[in-house]
Formats: sequence, C-alpha cells, structure tokens
Amino acid sequence: MNRFRLYLPLLGALLTTACTTLPTADTAASGDTTGSTTTTHTPRQTGPRGPAVVPSGPLQTLTVEAPRAPTPAVAALEAPADLWVRMRRGFSLPELDNSLVRDQERWYSSRPDYIQRMTERSSKYLFHIVEEVERRNLPQELALLPFIESAFNPQAVSHAKAAGMWQFMPATGRHFDLKQNAFRDDRRDVLASTKAALDYLERLHRMFGDWHLALAAYNWGEGNVMRALRRNKAAGLGTGYEDLRMPDETRQYVPKLQAVKNIVANPARFSTHLPVIGNHPFFDSVTVQRDIDVSLIAQLANVSEKDFRQLNPSHNKPVIMAAGTPTILLPWDNALLFEERLRLHQGPTASWTAWRVPSNMTAAAAAQQHGISEAELREVNKIPPRMLLRAGSTVLVPRQGRMDLDVPEHIADNGQILLAPESSGKRQVRVKVKKGDTLATVAKRHKVSVTNLRSWNQLAGNASLRAGQTLLIERAVAPKTAKASTKAKGKTTSAKAKPVKKKTTIASSKTTSKTTNR
Repeated sequence: MNRFRLYLPLLGALLTTACTTLPTADTAASGDTTGSTTTTHTPRQTGPRGPAVVPSGPLQTLTVEAPRAPTPAVAALEAPADLWVRMRRGFSLPELDNSLVRDQERWYSSRPDYIQRMTERSSKYLFHIVEEVERRNLPQELALLPFIESAFNPQAVSHAKAAGMWQFMPATGRHFDLKQNAFRDDRRDVLASTKAALDYLERLHRMFGDWHLALAAYNWGEGNVMRALRRNKAAGLGTGYEDLRMPDETRQYVPKLQAVKNIVANPARFSTHLPVIGNHPFFDSVTVQRDIDVSLIAQLANVSEKDFRQLNPSHNKPVIMAAGTPTILLPWDNALLFEERLRLHQGPTASWTAWRVPSNMTAAAAAQQHGISEAELREVNKIPPRMLLRAGSTVLVPRQGRMDLDVPEHIADNGQILLAPESSGKRQVRVKVKKGDTLATVAKRHKVSVTNLRSWNQLAGNASLRAGQTLLIERAVAPKTAKASTKAKGKTTSAKAKPVKKKTTIASSKTTSKTTNR
C-alpha cells in the first residue's frame, strides 16, 4: 500500500506528459493530426511482465517543449537576364501624366528606327549606368537620361557647347573635375561623366527636395530654377515643376523622360520593340602603366580602333597618356587578352609624345623641327588653317631621342593648344650673313626665333652659315597711321548712319530681352 502511494504522483505526471507530447514520427506519418495534442496509444503487452523499475533520487520538474512553427519556403530571387527588366523594377520617380507626355510618347513610338539606333548605342554603356544608379539607391529612370540628352551618343555636342552622353557644359564639367585639355575631354568619358552626372543630380535633389525640379535644374540650371521658384512664391503661385514658367526645352524635358520610361515599362502598349540588352557588363577597365598608342591597344586587344574609341570617346588623339588616363575600357572578353599580350610585348609602346612650344611659330615651322609634314601635324593636333601656335602650346609630335620618356602628369592633365591667326600683312626682308654668324646670332639680331629662321629658309637644324649668304626674314607690315584711321572713321560715320545704328541697337536689345524672358 505504501509502495502504491509512492508511485501515485509519478503515475500522474507520466499521464500528463503523455497527453501533451507532440505526435511521434509514426503518428505524423499516419496523418493523425486532428488536434493540437495527441495521445500515443501503445498496445497492451500480453506476455509476462518483468520486474518493476523503481526510480531513485529526487523528482525533477518535467518541461513541455512548445511546438515549432513551420518554416516558410524561401523564394529564390534570380537576377533577370534582360537589363530592361532590372530597370523596370527600380522605377520610382513620381509619375507625370499630362498632354505633353502623350505628345512625346507619340513622337518616340512613331520613330522605331530612331529608338533602335539609340538602344543599340546604349547597349555598350547602359549596364554600367544601371549599376551605378542602383548602387546609390537612386530612381532607375535616371539611367534613361542619356536617351534624352544625347540619344546615347558620347560624341554629341550641342549648339551651346555641351558635350558627351550627359551633355556637360564646359564650366559645369570643370566644376565636377572633368578634365578638358589638348589630349582628352572627360565630359565624353563613360566612367567619369556618369559619376559626375549622378553626383550633380544627387546634389540638385538635395537642393530642391523634388526630382522633377532637380531634373529641370539639370537642364536649365539651378540658378534659373531658384529664381523661378522665388517669383512664384512672391506671387503666391504654386512651386511644383508644372507651376513654373520656364523655356520650352525645359518644359518638355521631364515629359520626354516620362515618355521614354513609359515605353520602356510597356513596349507592347506602344507597338515598340526593344532589343534585348543582357544584364551583364559589356566592358572591363584595364590599367596601363606606360604611354601607349591607340593602334597598339587595338592590335593587342584584337578590336578595331573605331570600337576602342566608342568605349573611350574622351580620347581623340593617337596616344593614351598613362599619367593622365591610367584606365582604359575594353570589351569584356578582350580585356584579358590585351593584358596577356601586353605583358609579352617587346619594344616601345608609344610613338608620340607632347612638346611645349617655346615661342610663337607657324605649324610649318613646328612640323619641320620634328620631321613631319605640316599637314600631319595639323591633323593630329586639330590645328585649323591660317592659325599659328602660340608660345606655351602643347602639341603631339613623334618621339625621337631624348623624348622617349612618358609625358608627365602636369602636361597630360593641363596641356592646351593656344592659337593665333597668322598675320597676312607680312613682307620678306633679305639680310646678309656676316663672318662668324650662326643661326642663333642672326635670329637674335633680327628678333626672330631660330625655328622660324630655319623654316623661312628651309635649313636643316645643324646648318652652318657662310659669310655673304642671303637669308629671308619675315616682318609684319606696319599698321596704318592714326591720322588715316581717324579720317576713315569720319567718312563712315555719317548723319544717315546714326538712325540705322540706333535702330539696330534697339532691335538687338528687344531680341535679347525676349530671349532672356523665355
């Protein structure tokens, strides 16, 4: 009887535990899940029982394990194979819905050839731009801006001298550290201009707190948008994008972007076909350690010079200067090939270098000094006809002798070509060489450069002179006297001319005022 009393609490605890135990594997497999708790029924043993097992030691509290919640299946997120799909997922600009958007939708969708050319050009650059926009957590619509700005043509130049895919004005480009010198224009550089454009757009958005106003400022200028906002506030008018008075180009700017976004978001709606652009890099960046000719890059990378310049549009010279541009872009599959071949390359990598012009001289004189034709010097350095080089200009010339060193950074980054018109009022003077004269002494005596003296007389650099020899020297024709100039001025300024001059000035003032107020 005492043994029974000893076992009774233990028996109660075991019964309670049995009632709150989770289903066993066998029960779960049989599908018996009719309640939150399940009792497991064990068949009664019919054979002889063994000796009873009496537990020893203090009794311990039994804990009941709470049932685990089922783990939901995780959906695998795969990167889309099509870049357009990736862009659509990132569209987040506020929608603009008005008649201007409808007009732009009709304009673009009615020009399938134009869309085809734009999108094919963009296929080289768009992945990089999408990556940068996504990395900064910006609206993916911004990656479409080059369609509006330049039709994705990195060589585009506007009538206002804006250049590149993102159409930077010279001063704005310099503000964002886009180098513009004799050897490159970073406003056209794919990497540099994209970084600068997104930096600028982020700054404008912080300034205005509104993406539509930020885009208007990108097109029209932040100062103009600020003044338009102040005018509207002073007049008690709205301060949204559609409320401001602005030039027609800016008025159409955001509707154009919205229209292109709508077409990209749903091409079928506009009966438009977008070529597939793979969601993977088109190019890779390669670092160069030495100055290198573009022709050699193309040869080692197995690409055409045209294809190279499409990826490196900031360069319009036949050589890449490592000190100024240590990174070049090559098609993804060709970048590794270039690096491998460059390591094995024997011999010089560059046949051109930079030369600082010591004094004003003609292109012919500079060409003769460096052993190339005047036509080639003008073509390589883009020197227009009837223009001479001013002192301090930096031009490309063939490497020779001591000029085999790479171009230093301060020249690669800051070299400029300074031009001046060739004077048409010149006369030739013949002078006699004295005993003991050299080119240097003759040049000094007549205040001309040795280079020009050689050029005028077609002499070699080491030419020796003999006494009595005749040399040609060009001198500028003296200007007209002040008296003659005053007389001519008096003749042209007649009483009849005065009203015309005044009328022209008034008309010009009206035109300027009208343009400013637009």
